[in-house]
Amino acid sequence: MHSRSGRSASHIDRRGFLAAAGAVGTGLALGAAGSAAADEPVPHTPGALPDGGAAGTETAAAPTGAGTTLASVATPRGTGTYKRLGDGPGWPRVVRTELAPARADRTRRRTTLASFVQFTDLHLTDVQHPLRYEFFRAGGEGAWRPHEALTLPGVVSLVERVNKLRRGPATGTPLRFVITTGDNGDENAKIEAEWFLTALSGGRMNPNTGDPRRYEGVQNSGLKLYWHPESSLRDQDKAVGYPRIPGYLNAAMRSVNSPGLTIPWYSTFGNHDLLSGGCYPAAGSFITDVAVGGKKLYTISADEAKWLMDGELHGVDPKGKRIEELLRKHKKELRSVTPDARRVPLTQRQYVGLHLDRKYTGRGPVGHGYTKDNLDSGNLYYSFRVSDRVVGISLDSTDPGGHYQGSIGTAQLDWLDRTLKAHRDEYALVFSHHPSWSMNNTVPDPSRPNEQRHGGDEMIALLQRHKNVLAWINGHSHRNRIRPRGTFWEIATASHVDYPQLARVIEITDNRDGTISLYTTLIESAAPHRTDYHDLSQTGLAALYRELAFNAPGNDPTLVGEATDRNTELLLKR
Repeated sequence: MHSRSGRSASHIDRRGFLAAAGAVGTGLALGAAGSAAADEPVPHTPGALPDGGAAGTETAAAPTGAGTTLASVATPRGTGTYKRLGDGPGWPRVVRTELAPARADRTRRRTTLASFVQFTDLHLTDVQHPLRYEFFRAGGEGAWRPHEALTLPGVVSLVERVNKLRRGPATGTPLRFVITTGDNGDENAKIEAEWFLTALSGGRMNPNTGDPRRYEGVQNSGLKLYWHPESSLRDQDKAVGYPRIPGYLNAAMRSVNSPGLTIPWYSTFGNHDLLSGGCYPAAGSFITDVAVGGKKLYTISADEAKWLMDGELHGVDPKGKRIEELLRKHKKELRSVTPDARRVPLTQRQYVGLHLDRKYTGRGPVGHGYTKDNLDSGNLYYSFRVSDRVVGISLDSTDPGGHYQGSIGTAQLDWLDRTLKAHRDEYALVFSHHPSWSMNNTVPDPSRPNEQRHGGDEMIALLQRHKNVLAWINGHSHRNRIRPRGTFWEIATASHVDYPQLARVIEITDNRDGTISLYTTLIESAAPHRTDYHDLSQTGLAALYRELAFNAPGNDPTLVGEATDRNTELLLKR
């Protein structure tokens, strides 16, 4: 969930508030993931490259911005309300010196410490799920995404972009891994987790849940509240220029093939990966029965939608009692859909168990950061080897007690402190779903009711005590935002579901002059900027996914961030 800044308090928009809440030369070594369940952290040893070569043997190529937003960015064309996209100029790289000076000739001396990609907020979505919260749209136009049926071709095109890119645009160093920073699925449904694992590891995905013969979502419901791409119904999205595209739903429900990433990848947990709608505890609650059942609520009144969204915004209903009440109230209005057991919500252990299934290993590592210790403990935090001079630490900032904002418990905070101390002689990168400004959730963890929850200010203070921390990298807010934190940089990246649909390449260099540089470069999917409504191929749908997202009613144009939040060089003293 996320919040939209710059809006009046009286304007409640569910999708909106969910978006603001919120020296190894040039080679990198990858090793086994560390155990988050151990009482004390164990220092890692460098491992071999995924192709079996020795670390440091693969040399850098000449840096190039080709295939990134340095070269070109999707840009709107025309003057109408609904705009087509085309090729536009790239975004320049901005050097930021708030934490250290940019010394001359640093690029001639530097050695690369890390080169990798961050994915965040993919939100792979079962659009026919009985408990999709499309009905929130009655309270605000931005509370439902008209384009979300295309999340699968969209993520595959992002995978294709990374596979084509291969090297960091700032240093030319080979990309060594991808790490997600949460909200990999949307509704905490087993099928969405399986799509995520398949998309990144490779294989075929079938988005058509429920009845395999027909679509059962809101986009052929006859309700003007939603875009009906195949009919002549004058719905509220067509009224602002959304097109009629015959065959769209059949194409959107068609199987999607992913080549999988050609480099290893790691997984971080987000609130949508555990909580229904990113807000409500799902597994073992009333939500489980609704999710796998055969009844679906398609619409409610505007007042009801605003009441529900207000409860989410202020965290007054972390258990989803208002949703439960609403479903009872509208029992006679529920429409029949085809039950599907694959929509069952997952516990933390079940989520880890899927990651450890070897059919989802792809380029590895097995578990994608999670280990048997995580499975046994139910903890979703761990450390892993980035290179022989850099350790990565993946946190779990989701509060199992409910509410879309984040926090971490005392046990995890203490583990983080111990892990950073154990790696005091190395550099550290910290990854989480929630950014500091979205960590204010004090709802108790039901499994640890007496444990204190800790927010963003405490996280910043802890990381500042450890001078080996270079960056805290996160998502959740669906917004590009980079902030100096005294001794490290906090880097938040926009989602790949709401426009501008981006991921981020991060390269880290030792400049050998007492400074470190963190280069951040945004990338779009490999789909062309221009769309063709007659092209309903997998690539054509990925291009359409971007254009529909750009035109989504209620879309927040500030999510792209300022130039200082996009393609940057971030300097640090070391």
